[in-house]
Amino acid sequence: MEALPIMQKVPTNRRKYNKLVANEMLEDFALRFTSKRARKWSATWIANSALGIVSFLVLEALGGSITLSYGSINALWAIAAVSAVVIFSGIPICYYASKYGVDIDLLSRGAGFGYIGSTIVSLIYASFTFIFFALEAAIMSMALELLLGIPLFWGYIISAVAVIPLVIFGITNISRFQMLSQPLWLTMQIVPLFYVFSHPDSQLDSWLAYTGMNQNGNGFNWLLFGSASAVLLAVIAQLGEQVDFLRFLPEQKKTGHLKWWLAMLFGGPGWMLFGAAKLALGSYLAWLAIQHGFFPTEASDPAHMYLNAFGYMTDNTKLALLAAGVFVIMSQLKINVANAYAGSLAWSNFFSRLTHNHPGRVVWMVFNVVIALLLMELGIYQLLEKTLQVYSVLVLAWIGSLVADLIINKPLGLSPAGIEFKRSKLYDINPVGLGSMIIASSIGIAAHLDVFNEAIKAFASYIAFALPFITAPLIAWFTKGKFYLVNTKTQSHVHHDHELTCSVCENAYEPEDMAHCPVYGGHICSLCCSLDVRCEDKCRPKATIHQQIHTLLHPFVPDELLHKLASPISQFLIVLTIVSSFMAAIFMIAYSQIPSLAPDNMHTITGGMLKAFVMLLIPVGIISGLFVLARNTSRNAITELKAHTQLLTHEISAHEKTSRQLEQAKKSAETANNAKSRYLAGLSHELRTPLNVLLGYAQLLSDDRKLDHQTREYAHILRRNGKHLSDLLEGLLEISKIEAGRLELQRVEFNLATMLDELADMFAMEASQKGLEFEYIPCVNLPVYIATDKQRLRQILINLLNNAVKYTREGKVIFRVSYRNQVARFSVQDTGIGLSEHDIQQIFKPFERIQTQSTRTIQGTGLGLTISHALASLMGGDISCQSQPNVGSNFTLTMMMSAVESPVSVPVLINQNITGYTGARQSILVVDDIADQRNLVSNILTPLGFNILQANGAAEALKMAENHTIHLYILDITMPEVSGWQLAIQLRQKGIRSPIMMLSANIHELEKSNMLAKYHNDYLSKPISREQLLTKLSNLLPVDWLFADEPEDKPVVANSEVSVAHAAIPSRDDMAQLINYAEIGFMSAFLEKLDEIVRSGTSTEAFFGSIRSDASQCKFEKVVHNLNELINEHY
Repeated sequence: MEALPIMQKVPTNRRKYNKLVANEMLEDFALRFTSKRARKWSATWIANSALGIVSFLVLEALGGSITLSYGSINALWAIAAVSAVVIFSGIPICYYASKYGVDIDLLSRGAGFGYIGSTIVSLIYASFTFIFFALEAAIMSMALELLLGIPLFWGYIISAVAVIPLVIFGITNISRFQMLSQPLWLTMQIVPLFYVFSHPDSQLDSWLAYTGMNQNGNGFNWLLFGSASAVLLAVIAQLGEQVDFLRFLPEQKKTGHLKWWLAMLFGGPGWMLFGAAKLALGSYLAWLAIQHGFFPTEASDPAHMYLNAFGYMTDNTKLALLAAGVFVIMSQLKINVANAYAGSLAWSNFFSRLTHNHPGRVVWMVFNVVIALLLMELGIYQLLEKTLQVYSVLVLAWIGSLVADLIINKPLGLSPAGIEFKRSKLYDINPVGLGSMIIASSIGIAAHLDVFNEAIKAFASYIAFALPFITAPLIAWFTKGKFYLVNTKTQSHVHHDHELTCSVCENAYEPEDMAHCPVYGGHICSLCCSLDVRCEDKCRPKATIHQQIHTLLHPFVPDELLHKLASPISQFLIVLTIVSSFMAAIFMIAYSQIPSLAPDNMHTITGGMLKAFVMLLIPVGIISGLFVLARNTSRNAITELKAHTQLLTHEISAHEKTSRQLEQAKKSAETANNAKSRYLAGLSHELRTPLNVLLGYAQLLSDDRKLDHQTREYAHILRRNGKHLSDLLEGLLEISKIEAGRLELQRVEFNLATMLDELADMFAMEASQKGLEFEYIPCVNLPVYIATDKQRLRQILINLLNNAVKYTREGKVIFRVSYRNQVARFSVQDTGIGLSEHDIQQIFKPFERIQTQSTRTIQGTGLGLTISHALASLMGGDISCQSQPNVGSNFTLTMMMSAVESPVSVPVLINQNITGYTGARQSILVVDDIADQRNLVSNILTPLGFNILQANGAAEALKMAENHTIHLYILDITMPEVSGWQLAIQLRQKGIRSPIMMLSANIHELEKSNMLAKYHNDYLSKPISREQLLTKLSNLLPVDWLFADEPEDKPVVANSEVSVAHAAIPSRDDMAQLINYAEIGFMSAFLEKLDEIVRSGTSTEAFFGSIRSDASQCKFEKVVHNLNELINEHY
């Protein structure tokens, strides 16, 4: 099975180049189908532009030349016959070109010549343009010499260069020039003729009786008629220039059927009606010039013809000369803009297919002008008749083959009905048109070179035109038309209204100009397809010229011989033969132009030319060898480059496949991670909901003074373990939030030095209890107040300090702070167990703990450093670690911190022993689908004097909002049917402006608070803390809290004589350590220290009274106050 082709990527420079050469203003669709959007001019405008070429005076020159050589009668019959041939050929050619919007080259491609075969047509047509350009410019140069006295050498240059600016911008400028100059030219053409033919000396009878300069044209003569026709038939190639204009003709449905046909006929073959008149006029004016004493060379020159004609208008010789000069110059400019334009199109098509390169139509326009200039300097005008007689054979063979295909093969179904011109759809060589042209031109040239008799020589051009009408259908029938299209099922034109984008140049074109390219895996326009060299014709592997030659020779030539024919030596011999044949043909044509001389002189000339031919074979052979060598070297290099490119392409494809797999794996991992986050969020809600009730009622029980001490102690234990479970759950959820990128920082202003001193004091005491030395090295220039997330910063530092003390058995812990250039560094160095390089890479991963003999007894979740590292990154900082096993570790937190010049103080609820509030009674609506949650909030707030209303859903809440005055709404986010967010939006839409506080156990639901800030005022996460709830209420409601005096907490015991005074008193250092823990809110360390004091027997639980309960409820201000009271009392 054949491997699928690798999709090619378009290099940037190739895309830019293709866009450049696709510039429609400059290129004028030089290599492609004429876009329908470009057919913007009216049919009348296009027809007028096409008829502008009838101004060319070479017609008068040709008419005069054949009249002087063959007599008036033979000249007129030749004009009539040639006119019939041109009109007969022009109708089908112009019809198909106008209908399908193609120039003569694209028309030839689809009408029997093939993609490469039509390059020969382009060469013939290009030759016509520069030959006639040279002839017309030579006439203009003679007029400049006659009018201004400019030498012919400079006149040739001026005549050639003057055309370039008019042709650069294509059909637009040319049409405008033709339209503007038409009235003046037409006036100067008709007025002198009126004076000439109305003059008594017109003598038309004498002109018709004129027999020529050699007096051999007396009456009609078949041989002279044939020779005169051979000169004139070359003008049939002018149909190509007509087509270059008619391809811009709008579609029939836009202009109307009749108007379209009239424009096509008059702008196309109809030019010959005017051309025939100008040929006949040239015949007459040449005779008239002879009658006025002009030399034959002057009489056939249009400048002298019209000088004589304008002389009939005025006796002022200078005025007549001026009028004749202006008329000739204008006429030659009108025709040479068309010649130069047509030549640029022909050369563009020719070289783009051979070299797959297109420097632009303007370049080939200049190239065409330069060739014409060289021909003028070589004196082509003096060889006018002989040049056109040879050239007409080639032109007639081409036009005959083209017309035969259009009017015979297509109606008979021997060729496709439409015109296909795209490279991807055509064979390189189509033997129908190319074969018939070669046959016809070979016989015609042979006849012209006297291979046959004089009669056949005279009619060689007619024979070359007629033969294809026999050979073209026969070849098409014999080959069954299989060389027209690569795929006979392919539709030549698919009509759509929308344009398609080319995958190479990225320009949009109509479907008729597009094909599908298997190499680039998309649509490609005909221009990019023509210029591409990397595709190796993947779309038509059997249609290339090499494959066609191989297929043709394979039945007759063994494979071994075919392989030898492809060798460099065989290629050298083939190239040498072809070049030598062309060179020999040039020598033969040059020899045929030599007039008859004496036999000895002819032998001398023949010998000289033969020697020159043989001597030229030496450099031709060397050049051919170098050409073959360079070509083979280039092909080998390209083959090797393609092999490397193929390997590289496969490697790139493999990398792309791996990249796609990695991307898919990344997406899968992200999906799994998101699923995990959603699972944890859901788990958060499911666990926090009952945990909220558990901790809430444990808090209420521990604060209830009506209960005995033992019962409240049970509530303390219940609350403490519930809080531990809550902290563990909080750690898991915090990891989930960080991984999901949803953790939000709270920027607050606070005193950094105070916080650091508290941390240092707390961990100094903890270190001393383990027998460790703790050293705090503060920074002198540390800013007092900073703005950052205080809670997260303290969380990171506590974790680092706690790990240092926890994993250090003996030695020292150093807490060092430095600050420079607004960057703070917090370094925690210890002499603990140390870490290996592998351990350092693992410790920041979730749930990773260093498992050694000395660390197994140390408790921990393995989340502390993970959370700290993630928080540091989120805050714009970083945590680095340097460590050596059994030496110690140094963890450094680096973070950007800016000083706050004018800090804003944040009020804190210091005394949380609230019994009520003053002012109007506040009504609070609690909306939650779980009754226990509503009852918990009610049990916390009702004793304080709040009016608590409850609703189990949005519908009930909206009814209560209508019937009651609500001062605060507490909405649970996760509720069935209508969520808390939706309810909040509905309340705001109803114009309710009372504060709304969102409540949820799902951590991800609260992350929407920033996005929905306009619909709520605050939020609170479950499990609900009484202190947090009251703090939120103090910000949302206009209440002034009432506080109770702190009662003595004396436990009920059996022996009432037992008192606190007799209880054991802890040391002052232990009391100070407890105060430090309470001041920074380090609850777990506080409770552990309290348990340690009780277990050691230093003191009893009764001594501390409600301190443990207050600490469990996070009433640290109250705890600090009570501990200070105990110290003052006992010390």
